[in-house]
This record gives sequence, C-alpha cells and structure tokens, in this order.
Amino acid sequence: MRIALYQPDIPQNTAEIVRLCACFGARLDIIEPCGFFLTDKRFKRVVMDYINKCKIKSFKDFTEFKKDKKNERIILLTTKAKKNISTLNLLRMIRYYLVVKVLEFHS
Repeated sequence: MRIALYQPDIPQNTAEIVRLCACFGARLDIIEPCGFFLTDKRFKRVVMDYINKCKIKSFKDFTEFKKDKKNERIILLTTKAKKNISTLNLLRMIRYYLVVKVLEFHS
C-alpha cells in the first residue's frame, strides 16, 4: 500500500502521515514542491524515530509520479471533488489490504 501527498505544506501533518505509514508498513510518496523542507526542525521533531521506519520517495511533480505508477490504480481524494467517496468501494479495498496484504507481510 502507498500513500501519496500532493504538495504538502504543513510539516506537522506530513509527519503524522509518516508515522501512520511506519505503523502500517506503507510507503509514502511525496509529490513536490513541499511548503517546507524535509530537513525542517519542526518536521524532524514531530517525525521522531519513525522516519527510519518509513519508506519515503519524492517526486518533482505529478507527471513524474504518474509515470512511476504506470498502470497502477491511483485514487485521488480531495474536499473539492464532485464525486462522493461513497461511490468507491473503499471498505472492500481496506478489508483486502488488512486481511490479505498484512497477513502476507507478516508471514
């Protein structure tokens, strides 16, 4: 599982997602430009020890990110979408990940 942040601008929120990814074994993709430096003191303070437990990959822009994904499914979430999130079968995807992928990861 991968989580991507598009041009994050709040270091504390980004750090929270780093911790989340570290706990779930997910990779974090950061699509730049960021509103802060990944070496920012506030970011490092909030990330603490989790930064070494999370795989982070940076992309210079969305085009580079899309090229890396090739034919993989990308689900974009925003508060400004016209389509409601309930049209996606997120529960099925989450169950699949938690039941199948996490079990594969731990075995």
